[in-house]
Amino acid sequence: MNAKPKEIVIANARIVLADRVIEQGWLALADGRIAEIGEGRAPAGADDAGGDLIMPGLIELHTDHLEAHYVPRPKVFWNPVAAVVSYDGQLATSGITTVFDSLRVWREDGAEEVDGRAGTLAAAIATARDADLLRADHFLHLRCEIPMPSVVEEARELVGRPDVRLMSLMDHTPGQRQFRDEVKLRDYYRGKGGGKTDAELDELFARRFEYQKAYAATNMREIVALAQGYNIPLASHDDTTEENVADAVRDGVAVAEFPTTIEAARGLHQAGIDILMGAPNVVRGGSHSGNIAAVDLAREGLLDILSSDYIPSSLLMGALHLPEHVPAIDLAAAIRTVTKAPADAVGLSDRGEIAVGKRADVIRVHVAGDVPVVRSVWREGGRVA
Repeated sequence: MNAKPKEIVIANARIVLADRVIEQGWLALADGRIAEIGEGRAPAGADDAGGDLIMPGLIELHTDHLEAHYVPRPKVFWNPVAAVVSYDGQLATSGITTVFDSLRVWREDGAEEVDGRAGTLAAAIATARDADLLRADHFLHLRCEIPMPSVVEEARELVGRPDVRLMSLMDHTPGQRQFRDEVKLRDYYRGKGGGKTDAELDELFARRFEYQKAYAATNMREIVALAQGYNIPLASHDDTTEENVADAVRDGVAVAEFPTTIEAARGLHQAGIDILMGAPNVVRGGSHSGNIAAVDLAREGLLDILSSDYIPSSLLMGALHLPEHVPAIDLAAAIRTVTKAPADAVGLSDRGEIAVGKRADVIRVHVAGDVPVVRSVWREGGRVA
């Protein structure tokens, strides 16, 4: 869906560079790249941005929102290609031009209905891409639930695809990491559509304890080796303790997703691992699981990347809210958390900032009160929204 690029000049804009903001500037796009950046008056014939923000297209490393389009109601499975196209449109209108679709690589009896369907969704994304139906640039993020018996086998089925660019190491066994408080995990499952009874949860939790004891250590070694063999960056998930941090360092993790304690975040930062937190956490003012707030990490200089997680529109809103919560973070630094920082973390050196020669993935944003509105989106210089 990327229209043939043509030369475009956008004027009268606040242009967000990687290190500063040009308060009144102009931008030229040509041949799919950023061709020129200027301050003050633009060349004749430029499109007037009306003082709106012009910034790089947002880069999303972890979103499982595709699942909400594929299974919109319990036991309702939508056409997977149609689900991908709908989801992709929501991403684009949220300002996201590069996305790592987070697919669950595991099967578990009695658990979520999207479990074990990573292959179906990966194929649907490829079909939509090949038919030129997509506005954003899509890569795959394989979310590997380490204790699950079949996770290594399922990961092997997908890992050789060229669009697999990130793998994460997860363990949602009750009583640890994200859900150290088992009561909160029970509340989480009760709140999902068709909530489970206490007896069903007792059975589910007991099975997960058994799986962790039987499979987690071996599966961890094999998934790490698989990622390293294919040169795919690794992410850890919900690091909580010093032991979790030591494991992340040992495994060569590049990104730590959603650490749950300040102690873990400090250890990860000291090890040079980028810390990713949820933009909904910023917008809401805290974690829905009761863990450390993203803005508390930001105040300590421990926040590198934001992710929309389950609400695509939160990515831009969360970044724009950061300077309000943390005065030491200016607008340019806040936008880096959703553009340059995620690009650098996964080796996408061709995008993520407004700079001459970079991909012309650019968005125009109007801010009305606390709500940002994405007015225009260009991917490789072609208008997609």
